[in-house]
Amino acid sequence: MNKTPILKLNNSDDVVIARTELPSGSWLESESMETRDLIPAGHKIALRDIPAGSAVKRYGQIIGFATRDIRQGEHIHVHNLGMGSFERDYAWGIDSHLPEKDVHQDTFMGIRRKDGRVATRNYIGVLSSVNCSATVVRAIEDHFRTRGLSDYPNVDGIVALPQSFGCAFGSDSEMMKVMRRTMAGYATHANFAGIVIVGLGCESFQIKDMMNAHGLHESPVFHTMTIQESGGTRNAIEKGISFILDMLPEANNVKREPVPVSEIILALECGGSDSYSGISANPALGYAVDRLVRQGGTAILSETSEIYGAEHLLTRRAISREVGEKLIRRIKWWEEYCKRTGSEMNNNPSAGNKAGGLTTVLEKSLGGIAKAGTTSLMDVYEYAEPVTAK
Repeated sequence: MNKTPILKLNNSDDVVIARTELPSGSWLESESMETRDLIPAGHKIALRDIPAGSAVKRYGQIIGFATRDIRQGEHIHVHNLGMGSFERDYAWGIDSHLPEKDVHQDTFMGIRRKDGRVATRNYIGVLSSVNCSATVVRAIEDHFRTRGLSDYPNVDGIVALPQSFGCAFGSDSEMMKVMRRTMAGYATHANFAGIVIVGLGCESFQIKDMMNAHGLHESPVFHTMTIQESGGTRNAIEKGISFILDMLPEANNVKREPVPVSEIILALECGGSDSYSGISANPALGYAVDRLVRQGGTAILSETSEIYGAEHLLTRRAISREVGEKLIRRIKWWEEYCKRTGSEMNNNPSAGNKAGGLTTVLEKSLGGIAKAGTTSLMDVYEYAEPVTAK
């Protein structure tokens, strides 16, 4: 059993990671040094003297720069490590490769829709187009939650998606375009057998504009309404309930069947990360992603702001320079966004991330991209754009 109290991830690293809390003066046999400070579990210890301004590496990659002289055995964290600019070698596509396809094909019990897409769930969605209609969509959901769906065993639930936007921004603004894409994506999601969209009526986000922009049309399983046209909140709730009651027989008329895992699109999202995430849970997800991709499935690494500082490792895996450059354009967009809003990319990690040993967004990102496995980056999308690449 490995009793070593530290982890060294790469021979070129300037730090090791404490596996457990280490008191000041702890002797680290493998590195022939002792700690100068109390080192919390998951936090970094300097392997050597590091002059102020020098780059500090973990995973063999830069995670920040010393803000003062750091002595061997010192605790490295927010008090002596900060952000700094440095050149990235994008090495477009140098590590790109198409994996060997598995001969064996796994399956799962899915629902194949009429348009050929596969669903993992069979919901009816109730969407609010603006914060003002959030109460109505929640009330519609609550009606069916309290009464149950025992007569419709193939319907997994009525799901409300309230949200806090929809008004007080321009009809041609970037925010409006993103919101229209997002709403259209939910409205056409394979996991929804039916949709009801509820607005107030006078908001900036007009449901009809979104539908026209994305070629959507009302149908027996796709209804829209506004509270103002319905005659108030109570009438809108009753109208929404009526729409869903009419949809339920059609929504229930499905059956699950074995479908190949190549139909799966796996979403990868950061959660409550700490220093261990990048060497435990995230690589485990990456292994699962590689297995999925070998069987023709798809995985999406989301949150551009949480790959910042590791993007050069993804461009190496880009299927083409064009795809790699699309990723860098997203990175540049975030940098410009931060400039014009007076914010910074390093406002992430969160307080909890830092308590767990993560110091900069560069460090968090290097652990975060482990979720994406090792296969090629096939395409890059803007927020809520439909994903078509495999």
